[in-house]
Amino acid sequence: MTKEQEREELHRTIWQIANDLRGSVDGWDFKTYVLGMLFYRFISENLTLYINTEEQRTGNKNFDYTKISDKDAEFGRTDTVKEKGFYILPSELFENVRKNAKTDANLNETLSKVFTNIENSAKGTDSEDDLKGLFKDLDVNNDKLGGNVAKRNERLAKILESIGDLKLGDYQDNTNDIFGDAYEFLMTMYASNAGKSGGEFFTPQEVSELLAEMTVVGKKQVNKVYDPCCGSGSLLLKFAKVLGKENVRQGFYGQETNITTYNLCRINMFLHDINYEKFNIAHGDTLTEPKHWDDEPFDCIVSNPPYSIKWEGDANPLLINDPRFSPAGVLAPKSKADLAFTLHMLSWLSTSGTAAIVEFPGVLYRSGAEQKIRKYLIDNNYIDTVIQLPPDLFFGTTIATCVIILKKSKKDNATLFIDASGEFVRGGNKNKLNEANRKKILNAFVGRKDIAANDYNIAISSYVKQENTTVEVNIEKLNAHIADIVTKQNKLRTAIDEIVADLEGGTYE
Repeated sequence: MTKEQEREELHRTIWQIANDLRGSVDGWDFKTYVLGMLFYRFISENLTLYINTEEQRTGNKNFDYTKISDKDAEFGRTDTVKEKGFYILPSELFENVRKNAKTDANLNETLSKVFTNIENSAKGTDSEDDLKGLFKDLDVNNDKLGGNVAKRNERLAKILESIGDLKLGDYQDNTNDIFGDAYEFLMTMYASNAGKSGGEFFTPQEVSELLAEMTVVGKKQVNKVYDPCCGSGSLLLKFAKVLGKENVRQGFYGQETNITTYNLCRINMFLHDINYEKFNIAHGDTLTEPKHWDDEPFDCIVSNPPYSIKWEGDANPLLINDPRFSPAGVLAPKSKADLAFTLHMLSWLSTSGTAAIVEFPGVLYRSGAEQKIRKYLIDNNYIDTVIQLPPDLFFGTTIATCVIILKKSKKDNATLFIDASGEFVRGGNKNKLNEANRKKILNAFVGRKDIAANDYNIAISSYVKQENTTVEVNIEKLNAHIADIVTKQNKLRTAIDEIVADLEGGTYE
C-alpha cells in the first residue's frame, strides 16, 4: 500500500469514527471529543518516545515508560517538563487508560483527573500558558454524550477505543506528520459539514499553502511567522511544510479571539510536533488587545481575517493614535474592520518581510475611509500584488475573495495584478485549488501596472483584461430571422382569432 493509499485509508477510518460516534452531538461540537482524544493519544506517545529514547541512550535498552510505576516515574518529572513542557504519569497515559476504559465505572472522573493533571504539570513553568485550558472544551460530563454517567462513559470508552485503533504507523516513522494530517482532515471534514460555523475556524489547506509559499519566495529560512487571526493554526503550520519547521528559527506566533479555536490552535501545534518553546499563541482581540508587541516585527505574515466584522473604530478615541493605525490618518469604518487588520499586519511586518492576506473583495473598491487607507497603502508603495481568487473556495461562504500581498521594501513602484478567478477544480461541494492551479498562481508574478490612478480602486477588473465571451453575430441574418418570427406570429394570431370567432358564433347542446 502506497503512502497516499495509507493516507486515504486513514481518512476513511476517521470519517467512519466520527459518523459512528457522533450520535446526538452536532458534528462541529463533536470534533472537540475526536480531536481532544487524538491530542491525548499524541502527547502520550510523544512523551513515551522521548523518555524511552533518553533511557535507552544511557544503556537501559529494555526500558518501557508505559510499564513503570507512577512512583518511579516522579523522579524524571522536573527535567522532562523543562524539555517537553508537560508530564504524564504512566498510569495516566492514553494507552493505559484505554486498557481499562470499558471496565472503569468512573471513566469520566478518571479522564477529568488525567486532563487536569496534564495541565497542572506545567504550572509555574515556562510552558504553563501553552498547556493551560487545552482540555477545557473536552467536557466528559456533557449530557450530549449520554443521559447518565453509564451512557456517557460508554461513549467515552468507544472514542478512546476508536482513536486508539487508528493506524498511525510506527511512531518513529513520520508519525508526527500523520497525526497532523489526521487533524487537518478532521478540521476539513467538520468545517465542510458545519456551514458558516466552520468557515471561521479553518482555511483550506491548499489556500494556506499558497499564502505561505508567496511570503517565502527566495528564502530558505525565516526568523518568525505570524497570523493575527490564526484560527486553528493551519496557515501558520504551512510554513513547517514549505520551509521545514527547523527553518522557522524563532517560532510560530498567532492570536485568536475565539477561546475554543484558540485551544484547537495550540493542540494543532503539538500535533505537528512543534514544541512549546517554538510557538506563542495568544487569546484576545488582535485589534484592541494585541498580545505580541514585544515579539514584532515578523518576517512572514499570513492571515484570513474575518470579513467585514464590526470593531470599535473611531468610537475609541485612543485608536487613532495607535502606531498601527495612525500613519494612515484614518481608521477603518466601525462596520468593516477588514483594513484595520491590514494596517495592523503592515505595522508588524519586518522591513524585508512579506504579508499575504485573504481579503473581502469590497476592500479593493469601497469608498470613504477605506479609499483613504488604500491611498495611504498605494502612495507609500506597500501593495506588491493583488490576486483575485476563484469563488466558493472557503467554508461558510461562496464569495470570490482576493489576496493582497504587502511589502515594505519593494524594488520598484509597480503592482502586480493576477486574475486567478478561473484557477480551480470542483471538489465535492466546494471549489479547490489543485497543485497545478496553485503553482500557476505562484509563478504568475509577471506584468506590472501603476495603480495610483482610477480613484485608488484596486479591483482586479480595473486592470486585468477579462476574457471576451461575446459571440459574433451577423446583424442582417439576425434581422431576417426576427422578421420571419414576426410573420409567423401574425399568421398564428389570425388563425386563433378565426377559431375564437367560430366558437362564439356556434351553438351548444
